[in-house]
Amino acid sequence: MAQVFEWEKPLVELEKKIDELRHFTDQEGIDFSEEIKTLEAKAEQLRQEIFASLTPWQKVMIARHPQRPTTLDYIEMIFDEFMEIHGDRTIRDDPAMVGGIGLLDGLPVTVIGPQKGRNTKENIARNFGLPHPEGYRKALRLMKQA
Repeated sequence: MAQVFEWEKPLVELEKKIDELRHFTDQEGIDFSEEIKTLEAKAEQLRQEIFASLTPWQKVMIARHPQRPTTLDYIEMIFDEFMEIHGDRTIRDDPAMVGGIGLLDGLPVTVIGPQKGRNTKENIARNFGLPHPEGYRKALRLMKQA
């Protein structure tokens, strides 16, 4: 189950009720479309209220969420093909910096970004997403190549 922050719980509960109504409608054939629309509007309003009034610390917690998408997640969602390029041609490859060439609507584009891990082992392997000098050299090489 996904980690839910304390301030999100009312919204999550409301979304569960909406899902239950949809499921009940599908199973029993009773039309609750008006109730579902009303609850969806209420959920959207609640979502806007919650996220408009976040404290700075709550924003930091969202930014550090362990299930937040990483650079490789975005690359997988956006690009048709992606070929990762490794190394800085001087010392070694920096796993904290991901870069390569991807196809976006048939056009080749250069993609560069930091990469964290999902757990402690991956974070250590990727230096918690903090590039070494060779990571910056790899990014510079990719920028010049672009």
